Amino acid sequence: MKNIRISAVSYTNTKPFLYGIQNTDIINQIDLSLDIPADCAQKLIDDKVDIGLIPVAAALNMPYWEIVSDYCIGAVGAVNSVFVFSNCDIKDVKSVQLDPESRSSNNLAKVLLKNYWKVTPELITNAADYSVDKNTDTAFVQIGDRTFGKKEQFKYVYDLAEEWQNFTGLPFVFAAWIANKPIPADFIAAFNQSLKFGLDHRAELIKTLPVRPDFDLEDYLMHKLDFTLNDDKRKALYLFLDYIKAL
Repeated sequence: MKNIRISAVSYTNTKPFLYGIQNTDIINQIDLSLDIPADCAQKLIDDKVDIGLIPVAAALNMPYWEIVSDYCIGAVGAVNSVFVFSNCDIKDVKSVQLDPESRSSNNLAKVLLKNYWKVTPELITNAADYSVDKNTDTAFVQIGDRTFGKKEQFKYVYDLAEEWQNFTGLPFVFAAWIANKPIPADFIAAFNQSLKFGLDHRAELIKTLPVRPDFDLEDYLMHKLDFTLNDDKRKALYLFLDYIKAL
């Protein structure tokens, strides 16, 4: 059988999955590429890979998709790596710069702005001064490792997973393992076991990561992120997609 082509996110939040993939036999059955979330999604949309750990919003751009794992990148409450950083209270924001590396988190910000905060700022893509605009009424979405240690730099900080839970009472799924075609059941079972191996060995993984004085990686990987795709997270995922379609 041909190797299954897989694209995974290159951020720290995916390292437990990568540890499992790279330290079990599944690595011999796949061709693995590491990408930013938006590129990971585009590869799956363009059929350059068979499975991607993709931002869930990207599934709306696919004619066929199915979730192929019991695991995800999710959070119950604050995730501490997906934010709106703002120079003013969110109710007073006039423009929001969207993250060029994101799909789901930009859409999550849009959903919350419209339905939870009930504001309609200008939304800016590919801002030339992305994340450094000092205008008092500007905010920006930022995700992933680039947010580590940045909360203290802003007076107004909104953790989007926490805000989603405040809005809906549900956890949030940022990315799921999604296929663009049917995948053999035996491969899915073996793949799930590899991902579980990585999650079960997070303590060993954390010892190999550089220590950051400005960010608690152990708390992030062991507690802030919640990797199990349970019924509440599935419910949240489909609710989020419904909100996106209504934007």
